[in-house]
Amino acid sequence: MAFESLTEKLSASFKKLRGKGRLSQADIKAAMREVRMALLEADVSYKVVKDFIAAVSERAMGADVLESLTPAQMVIKIVNEELIALMGGSESRLTVNSKGPTVVMMVGLQGSGKTTSSAKIAGLQRKQFSRRPLLVACDIYRPAAIKQLETVGAQLDIPVFQMGTADPVDIARAALAHAKQHGNDLVILDTAGRLHIDEELMDELKRVKAAMEPSEILLVVDAMTGQDAVNAASAFDEALGITGVVLTKLDGDARGGAALSVKAVTGKPIKFACTGEKLDAIEPFHPDRMASRILGMGDVLTLIEKAQESFDEKKALELAEKMKKNRFTLSDYYDQLTQLKSMGSLQDIAGMIPGMDAKALAGAKIDEKAMAHTEAIILSMTPEERENPSIINASRKRRIAAGCGLEIVDVNRLLKQYDMMRQMSRQLARGKMPAMFGGGGRGRRGPFGF
Repeated sequence: MAFESLTEKLSASFKKLRGKGRLSQADIKAAMREVRMALLEADVSYKVVKDFIAAVSERAMGADVLESLTPAQMVIKIVNEELIALMGGSESRLTVNSKGPTVVMMVGLQGSGKTTSSAKIAGLQRKQFSRRPLLVACDIYRPAAIKQLETVGAQLDIPVFQMGTADPVDIARAALAHAKQHGNDLVILDTAGRLHIDEELMDELKRVKAAMEPSEILLVVDAMTGQDAVNAASAFDEALGITGVVLTKLDGDARGGAALSVKAVTGKPIKFACTGEKLDAIEPFHPDRMASRILGMGDVLTLIEKAQESFDEKKALELAEKMKKNRFTLSDYYDQLTQLKSMGSLQDIAGMIPGMDAKALAGAKIDEKAMAHTEAIILSMTPEERENPSIINASRKRRIAAGCGLEIVDVNRLLKQYDMMRQMSRQLARGKMPAMFGGGGRGRRGPFGF
């Protein structure tokens, strides 16, 4: 995950401060040296690091820290506030036209993820604001670019406008007319990219901008490319006047320098962050939440939002009532597995919980094959068996195993996992914290990979 190494180094630096009752200027200077090295190793721009350390040091040397009863906490608070400021201060949303369709122009180098990001933003805007997006294929050079956009559009059930290899300006104009005619209030232009910045590319993008007068020009930046991404951002901003940045591949082994540098270098906010390959793996960029994650303080707000999106409130209330009465069934068990699965990887979820070591769950993920087996076994049961698993005897197990094409041992394993979950729900209903959370026991793992 992005920032993992940076988080570890900063945590180690702050841990040294926590052992001191009072901080001397020497203590703060030593801590800032470690913070400086951690940021530089994370591929943050040298000038950005220099300015950041100067700002933090100036505040940390103040009497409010040196005389504080909890000086280490004050230093962490200052670093947190300066990180938030460095990344933009607050969330920056899309600028939307009050009249007529809003035009968003997606730009960036080839391979940065423009096409997928275009679809992700369209899906997110429809989900959050009930907008009616239209994706427009303006990349006429890259082989299969149009087909890729049509594929991701079809997966999200979002219309795609294309005119083959016609002039991109003509395509954009025709798409806008189409949007007005068909009631699309958001037009997203997936423009061409190059492996490097060249005059021909910029001239074409300038022509599209002049013809369409977009509300937003979003630069798609690959977080894995570090300082190269920041250099590209500066060049695109100088030529086109970008309005915001979309960071992609934040789920990879990125050092995170682009996220911390791009706002300071270009002055333009990061508007979206892509956190995975799936088309719903995108979220508005919140500087305060990202700073909290970097400092290992979790991100409870995003976790709550993910849970609210994934969990049906009515079902949750019904389940709570069942748990109180100890009526947790196999159908309920399967519902919980599928809903938790939709929240993302276990490592991502753990990283949002304050005090949780996300690295401890590195590689832990929901086993798709085990989930499929669980579903097959449960669907092979009768409604009565799902509601009352205690009636499942040896002959019923043979029938269920034959019905789903699995072995009796697989049925037994599922029943054991279900029984552990039921016992845990009983403890929770009594207000007790269970000693352990589910799992597959020894040998073969359960659907959550542990």
